[in-house]
Amino acid sequence: MNLIKDKIMESLRSVLPIALIVLVLSLTVVPLAAGDMILFLIGVICLVIGMSLFTAGAEMSMQPLGTKIGSTIASSRKTWLIAFVSFIIGIIVTISEPDLQILAEQVGGIENIILILTVSVGVGVFLLIAVMRIVFGWSLRYIMIGFYAIAFVLSLFLPEGFKTLAFDSGGVTTGPMTVPFIMSIGAGVSAAKISADNRDDSFGITGLCSIGPIIAVLVLGIALGVEGGSYSPSVTPGITETREGVVLYAKGFATYAPEVAAALLPIVVFALVFQLVTKAFTKMQLIRMTVGIIYVFVGLAVFLTGANVGFMPTGTAIGTSLATSFFGIPLILVSMLLGYFIVKAEPSVYVLNKLVESMSAGAISGKTTGLGLSIGVSTALGLAAVRIITGLDIMWILIPGYVIALTLSFFVPKIFVGISFDSGGVASGTMMSAFVLPLCTGACNELGGNVMTDAFGCVALVAMAPIISIQICGLAYRLKSEHRVRRFVSASESFIDYGYERDSARAPRSSHEPERKGGAADEKNS
Repeated sequence: MNLIKDKIMESLRSVLPIALIVLVLSLTVVPLAAGDMILFLIGVICLVIGMSLFTAGAEMSMQPLGTKIGSTIASSRKTWLIAFVSFIIGIIVTISEPDLQILAEQVGGIENIILILTVSVGVGVFLLIAVMRIVFGWSLRYIMIGFYAIAFVLSLFLPEGFKTLAFDSGGVTTGPMTVPFIMSIGAGVSAAKISADNRDDSFGITGLCSIGPIIAVLVLGIALGVEGGSYSPSVTPGITETREGVVLYAKGFATYAPEVAAALLPIVVFALVFQLVTKAFTKMQLIRMTVGIIYVFVGLAVFLTGANVGFMPTGTAIGTSLATSFFGIPLILVSMLLGYFIVKAEPSVYVLNKLVESMSAGAISGKTTGLGLSIGVSTALGLAAVRIITGLDIMWILIPGYVIALTLSFFVPKIFVGISFDSGGVASGTMMSAFVLPLCTGACNELGGNVMTDAFGCVALVAMAPIISIQICGLAYRLKSEHRVRRFVSASESFIDYGYERDSARAPRSSHEPERKGGAADEKNS
């Protein structure tokens, strides 16, 4: 119970700033309908409870399971087994990823199942590549350069509306179901590898799994010869009474609970098969993991219900109200403010911060990565608002942004390269799909823009900006470390010189050394 209490306090600190911002907006520049406010307030409660249960459950079940699977397959030293298991796990954990389903439901022109399967295969292939990178020690920065170059070349053959969908799909894929599992697998494989770089190699796996869906969806678009995607807005019925809101949430939970169960079922089956074959866990560990899975199920179902039923209509209303006021400046400022705080409410961000602290033995704190994420997401949503107002092509931001990110990777410590690309993946999770994307689409519709080209792409920007901000933190960390080393060396040399001079002064004269006289003459000669 102490674990749950701690998680509730963490969730409150993450969600309350967003609630306060929306409350202040509703009382000032963005008056919300009473029904929308009721749904939002219930949604806040659901997010706090859901996030608490999910993070506790992931810590008890998903992370130890993923770590054990990763270390076991790596210890087998069978490359084909490592590759096959990684590919299957990538598909299993992605195929029912809630964030992906939220995005697919808002996109028309492509069957949901086709988009979901394409993205899942993309994650499977790139999880395989990510694990092979750890096993063989391939350079992360050169792999990133190669695959992002491929993605940008492929994008030249597709219309802008489909390009934004492809880059957004890379962001939403690494959500609350996928991240705890695949990051733990990376940590397990890295721990089993006998290498001085195993700590650094454990990061970057989520970043690579974000590229896979981008390339897969771009290839799908070229194969189908699409002319561009279309937008299918999700409509939430308005309410006038609290009772109607409770009923709406009950229906939402009844909708999302089976989806979460379907997402967890393949993982549970895989875990049972793994336990039967390896006997890796004790009876007490299995009981703890079972309780953790139940927490994950209930928590994620409640979280998704709150995000979709409560936050989605509120995001749309805020975007619609701010779009046309004072040339869109309030839209930019509010987007940046929300971006700074909303990333703290992402369940996947908590998982990354804990893993960073654990793998770096506390040298890199979760507060450092959290600050870098907040600054990056705030900047990204400010740019997204500018795009909605001006209609700027997203490639004018993405290409220079990734050039900067990939260039920085040559100047920061290796561990920060992996952390930064992982940060981009975890930042673009459920809250981005269920709150930020509706905010952008609401503003775009109000301005009469093209939702697929102007509003979509905000998730892609959120996935890119933290890569830069975290690496800037890494650059500062490196400069600070080098400064400490220089000070230590300088202090050590001064101490040695002082000790030498003191010892020399105390040492007796040699019998062959004549006694010196005439102090003034000696001083002159010296």
